[in-house]
Amino acid sequence: MVMPTVLLVFGGSLFGVLGLLHAWYTFRDIQRPRRMVPDDAAVTEAMRATGVRLARGGTTMWRTWVGLNFSHSLGVVLFAACTIGLGLTLRSMPLSRTVLLAPVAIGALYVLLAVRYWFRIPVAGTAIATACFVSAWALY
Repeated sequence: MVMPTVLLVFGGSLFGVLGLLHAWYTFRDIQRPRRMVPDDAAVTEAMRATGVRLARGGTTMWRTWVGLNFSHSLGVVLFAACTIGLGLTLRSMPLSRTVLLAPVAIGALYVLLAVRYWFRIPVAGTAIATACFVSAWALY
């Protein structure tokens, strides 16, 4: 029962690192955009000057972008915390194997998003973490 715990904690930790790094980069980009921003600085400036139609002037595309990045980071960190907690709970509270399919399914969705919309570091990180979740499920 030790290996599923290790795999869940390790996979969750990978997601946690990715989520915290994403939040850190977003925070740094508020004052000096360098990482989670378009290559073309004119696009960033246009985002700062453009409102969001849905908000009817209540915010800019830039502020929406920053908020979406922070909320995405929060979701990933929360998923990481839940997965780590699940792994640490396995030893003291026996659970159905079906419960371990939740991190597998969520991880697989993150892998699909990463492959389709992101870049190689999140693809590799989410794939390795999800492989850990699949292995934990198989060994449990």
